[in-house]
Amino acid sequence: MAVEVLTTADGRAKAALSRLHAATWQAARTEGRMPPVGRATPPARPARPDRPELLDPRDVPRRRPGSQQGRIAMLHAVAHIELNAVDLHWDIVARFADTPMPAGFYDDWVKSADEESKHFNLICDCLEEMGSHYGALPAHAGMWRAAEDTADDLMGRLAVVPMVLEARGLDVTPGMIDIFARAGETRAVEAMEVIYAEEVHHVSYGSKWFHFLCGRHDLDPKDVFHDLVRRYFHGALKPPFNEEKRAEAGLPPDFYWPLAERPTTQD
Repeated sequence: MAVEVLTTADGRAKAALSRLHAATWQAARTEGRMPPVGRATPPARPARPDRPELLDPRDVPRRRPGSQQGRIAMLHAVAHIELNAVDLHWDIVARFADTPMPAGFYDDWVKSADEESKHFNLICDCLEEMGSHYGALPAHAGMWRAAEDTADDLMGRLAVVPMVLEARGLDVTPGMIDIFARAGETRAVEAMEVIYAEEVHHVSYGSKWFHFLCGRHDLDPKDVFHDLVRRYFHGALKPPFNEEKRAEAGLPPDFYWPLAERPTTQD
């Protein structure tokens, strides 16, 4: 199931297949059954549609959110993030299947993949309502880099993807909601509020399973987290941090503040 999603190129088709497979898994679990976790080799990179054109982050045009075109560009970037998140959550299921994990591990990431698929569809609907679509603008080519860097390290994957990258979404999403609210873009506000509420759970799943593996190996979670983020994440973490939502997701300040870039002071 995971590899079938990863090898589906079209965004809407990928999201539909993801939701179908998640529903199949969840129906079995509701009946008290644990479907067998098989073995299948995920691709090094997931299949992608011909559009959007993927550019180096430095080359992606920057648009001001004060204009409708700027807000479309912001939503397009969110859609791209959500599509990558669908693949990231299915990839963690397939790529690390050799690591024995409780059934809840699969429950959490299948649920996350399902929600990211819903998020992608919500944002695509917003784009289409505004006269655009996913693929109309260039996008960030480096979104899969964290997956490639941590392809052989489950703890590294948990540290960098949910506990750093998705946690960053908790920091920036309230400001994005404000931008769309001021512009009267009600549908976008509603979509972003759904994403904001559900991303807390995705970060919390990362924290939960990271701590589980640290406990299994008798390791100090904070020290290991710092080591792995410094190894795999390129650059410092950027404040301001949404400390309330991060705490709700199981991320205390002493995990991320030591990794933060310090604001420069002027004499």
